[in-house]
Amino acid sequence: MSDINTQQSFAVQGNNENKNYLLPLSAMTTLFFLWGFITVLNDVLIPRLKGVFDLNYTEAMMIQFCFFSAYFIVSLPAGALVKKLGYKNGVLIGLVVASIGCMLFYPAVVVHEYWLFLGALFVLASGITVLQVSANPYVAALGPVKTASSRLNLAQALNSLGTTVGPYVGGLLFFGSAGAMAAQAGAESVKIPYLMLAAALLTIAIVFAFLKLPTIESHTQEDDCKAKSHSLFEAPHLVMGVGAIFCYVGAEVAIGSFLVNYFAQPNIAGLEEHAAAKLISYYWGGAMIGRFIGSVVLQKVAPSRAVTFNAVCIIALLTMTMSTDGNLAMWAVLAIGLFNSIMFPTIFSVAIEGLGSLTSKGSGWLCLAIVGGAIVPLMQGVFADSLNIQISFIVPLVCYVYIAWYGLHVTKWANMWQTKVK
Repeated sequence: MSDINTQQSFAVQGNNENKNYLLPLSAMTTLFFLWGFITVLNDVLIPRLKGVFDLNYTEAMMIQFCFFSAYFIVSLPAGALVKKLGYKNGVLIGLVVASIGCMLFYPAVVVHEYWLFLGALFVLASGITVLQVSANPYVAALGPVKTASSRLNLAQALNSLGTTVGPYVGGLLFFGSAGAMAAQAGAESVKIPYLMLAAALLTIAIVFAFLKLPTIESHTQEDDCKAKSHSLFEAPHLVMGVGAIFCYVGAEVAIGSFLVNYFAQPNIAGLEEHAAAKLISYYWGGAMIGRFIGSVVLQKVAPSRAVTFNAVCIIALLTMTMSTDGNLAMWAVLAIGLFNSIMFPTIFSVAIEGLGSLTSKGSGWLCLAIVGGAIVPLMQGVFADSLNIQISFIVPLVCYVYIAWYGLHVTKWANMWQTKVK
């Protein structure tokens, strides 16, 4: 790792509009793509291991529970680490830890124990958590504050490219081109893909170690003193934003996690696993398209209004998929991806707005809330086991109701915080 004190230092405030951040932004977008690809593989891994170990829905959702619980456990320490070592070193640490998690899939396959797969996923997710805590505020800081939401949406569009490609590639690797490998390969089918990911992560870490990335000197001393005299609990747009991130990530992950099994239902599409896995790409592909659109629209439209509008559209689509059958129900749930698109980066950017020197800590809080991806799918699994998989979508629907409420009030809360720190 290069010493962050020897890197060129830029101030975000003041003449930030004149800085050229093309190289660091380009470098960071590769990370967004990679962790999107890795995260969405869980959607294909769930039905794969569900069949191998004969799990019910609740047990299968332990995959998402272990993966996303890492955000709850690791986010705050990661925020402190990034605060001390800088964004670049945080990225390097995250890449190395994530590669170790991928390599742990090899012994998990050899021993053939479900809990070892869960442990490997936890380590992998711990590395991605450090990457998230480092990369999101870094990208937000690489340019004018007023276009932070637009910039994060553009970076997240590359994340969505990874989530779009991931299910298709994962379906081929885990199930075979026609599902013929499924009965024979068992858990063996996940070994080589994760070893390849480990190699890719280590390669990118080596490249990043030699890149000259700017250190973000994000705030003036005056701003630091103002921020430090207040607690983050006094920032309602952040506190409520933690709840919004929890609900959004939980709902998004829960929906994606159930799609393969949902499309297998006779009254929906009756698809085999390998065919259903490919359809998940439409869900995540919609998010990719929406984020490219959002990176432009959010330069003109208030982020809070965009969040509210998209949440209301998703509530309507979930209601439709729960109350209809066949192609209408199938395409309604897939269309949710388009409106999910701007949610995470937009909520994230408005929640950390005006936090000053507390931004790294606030970022840690928000990444802590990604534990929603562990809790909400598990809750939906309980509903699916006790009722049925179609009715279980009531769980993410409730989450989007909260998000719509957050979008309606966040501007008022942000203004309250700004008044306090003046």
